Amino acid sequence: MYTIQTLNKISLKGLELFPRDSYEIATEISNPDAILVRSFDMLNMEFPKNLKAIARAGAGVNNIPVEKCTEKGIVVFNTPGANANAVKELVLASLFMSSRKVYKGISWAQSLKGKGDEVAGLVEKGKSQFAGPEIKGKKLGVIGLGAIGVMVANDAVSLGMEVIGYDPFISIDLPGSFPAPLKKQ
Repeated sequence: MYTIQTLNKISLKGLELFPRDSYEIATEISNPDAILVRSFDMLNMEFPKNLKAIARAGAGVNNIPVEKCTEKGIVVFNTPGANANAVKELVLASLFMSSRKVYKGISWAQSLKGKGDEVAGLVEKGKSQFAGPEIKGKKLGVIGLGAIGVMVANDAVSLGMEVIGYDPFISIDLPGSFPAPLKKQ
């Protein structure tokens, strides 16, 4: 049986992928075979001799001493793109909120509390100040066409936006999931 120590709260959905007859997973394991980590700072940790792998549940490994692990033969890997959809949704929500003045509208609506019978008239008179422009037909520049950038670009195209993408590490000639030709700048 392999033992896995978790240093942060890890999604049960992910942990359920490990069959319980082959893996023991807990936060308190003194000599684990592997460690699952999110943001816990491991840079000054001493590693048990039995440790074979460290998996970062997220992008990047800046909280793991990769060189030290390499010297000890400990494999380090991450899960880039695991939260890409959530980040993409936050980017799109930000586009909508800033374009359509959602935050200002919420604040204004809250200012109407206690105005009773006046509310209907105030809403009719004041609602137009929060209309904002539609994002359809607007240009969006996406810098970086990794997992998140491509998802943002694809969804923005689906929403009717013109997308201009830039990534110094990929070639425009490479096949990919980007639905429209990128414009060279």
